Amino acid sequence: MGETICSAQMKVLIVDDNRGLASLIQLRLEREGHKVRTAVNGRDGYATYQILAPDLIISDIFMPEENGLDMMKRIRSHDPQVKTIYMTGDLNPFRRALEEEQKRYPVRFVQKPFSTKEISEMISALVGAVNRGGDF
Repeated sequence: MGETICSAQMKVLIVDDNRGLASLIQLRLEREGHKVRTAVNGRDGYATYQILAPDLIISDIFMPEENGLDMMKRIRSHDPQVKTIYMTGDLNPFRRALEEEQKRYPVRFVQKPFSTKEISEMISALVGAVNRGGDF
């Protein structure tokens, strides 16, 4: 369980008001050698983005103060190609918006509940694509 799946270290920002879930993902990714920071809402996530300049943002959609989609709109004004994994308990209200975003930006999405292994596999695919010069 403690083996490294990814061969390249990435800076990852996890934004979720569920601190327990964010901590589980953080622990898994740190064990794999990534530098990880967390934030509890979109406003804090944006501030952390400005400091960290992450390679990847993993964000919940439903959050207090500022949701994940609005946070990413602000972030994309600085970095349109930042890799993003959205996570939510109900994709249906956002499916169309996420599919449209996926056409323009490097975006993936996953429905809760999910395993930390699923996130690790998405990140492994991202690192592999980057190493090959391909898309996420």
